[in-house]
Amino acid sequence: MVCPRCVEAVRSLLEQAGYHPTEVTLGHAQLDKDTPADPAAVAPILREAGFDVLMGRAEQMTEQIKAALAEYLEHLRTARMPLTTSAFLTDRFAATYSHLSKVFSRTANLTIEKYLIRLKIEQVKEMLSYNEMTLSEIADQMRYSSGQHLSNQFRQVTGRSVSEFRRDLMPKRLSLDQLA
Repeated sequence: MVCPRCVEAVRSLLEQAGYHPTEVTLGHAQLDKDTPADPAAVAPILREAGFDVLMGRAEQMTEQIKAALAEYLEHLRTARMPLTTSAFLTDRFAATYSHLSKVFSRTANLTIEKYLIRLKIEQVKEMLSYNEMTLSEIADQMRYSSGQHLSNQFRQVTGRSVSEFRRDLMPKRLSLDQLA
């Protein structure tokens, strides 16, 4: 689950199936003690609606890291003195960055750094589609060292230049769950 609408959709699906969720948050659903859940019965209901069911701790942690990285992007954009990615994640999870990185890489088949770059580029695509800021302004807001650095990274990730992207009337965007 990567957004509040997903949380509500999962809550609704569980209730329609006769379960009584006490808490549904990003990447987690807790059912009341009186309605035992059989994961094998719940999984098809959620999968049919397009949700993945994560049973292992590593998968759950990876999804929590992804959600935290989305929050980190907002922190990057708004904080006067933003934390490093590693400091942000270790504060959030009370675990070493090394441990978080190993779990994430094994589960997502992608490093935290590469996932964060993809996430940033998707945010940049959104900003470009509004056509309200220059590339330098976007680079500054996203904490790139320069517009050229952003432009190079954009091309590496998308295979297209920023100019090509801007000329496209219907640019292709990825949903958050497609990034890894």
